[in-house]
Amino acid sequence: MKIFKNYLLLGLLATAFIFSGCEDDDVPPEENPEEEINRVIVNFTPVDDNNNPTGGTVVTAVWFDADFEGPNPPTQEEITLSANTAYLLTWGIELELNGETEDILGDDISKEQDQHQFFFEFTADIFSSPMGNGNIDMREAGAVNYLDQDVNGLPVGLETRWVTGAATTGTFTTVLKHQPPNGSTAVKTATSNTTSGGTDIDIDWTLNIN
Repeated sequence: MKIFKNYLLLGLLATAFIFSGCEDDDVPPEENPEEEINRVIVNFTPVDDNNNPTGGTVVTAVWFDADFEGPNPPTQEEITLSANTAYLLTWGIELELNGETEDILGDDISKEQDQHQFFFEFTADIFSSPMGNGNIDMREAGAVNYLDQDVNGLPVGLETRWVTGAATTGTFTTVLKHQPPNGSTAVKTATSNTTSGGTDIDIDWTLNIN
């Protein structure tokens, strides 16, 4: 009887181990999750017709969520640009926690350009180029002056060109989509939009043109 109990105990332990292993195997690790970001910096550099800096003042605005996913709202600066001026828009994208700052743009997004794309929406015709109101609501019809492409020849948006119009105030929405492949199927394509993939950034800025 004692031997039988021992074999029974061993059998139960083995069965528990097998089921535990199966449960772990049935829950695949999350692949390509959205980036963790709590500081976004937009940099508008005045440029000439060839997108070379003119030496004018670089305009910077910062969105920062100090407690990350905590209850406190983020702080945000307004964007103030000069009228009738061409700008190159570039980015700073970071995660700052416990006194440590991680460069999400350099460490992740720049290395995965084939999985990321910026989309934009703005007050209609607040820019003389691009005109319209952006490509968030209708990518095919909305023009944006992308200056970069990924390895597949698709736009990314780490560098874009903007030319302001007359003095006014409006809104400027920036959305960064994370579109990793779904198995063997590409999610970032020539027609993918803001409904495709996950969202890394979605910020509405106040835009002043003086």
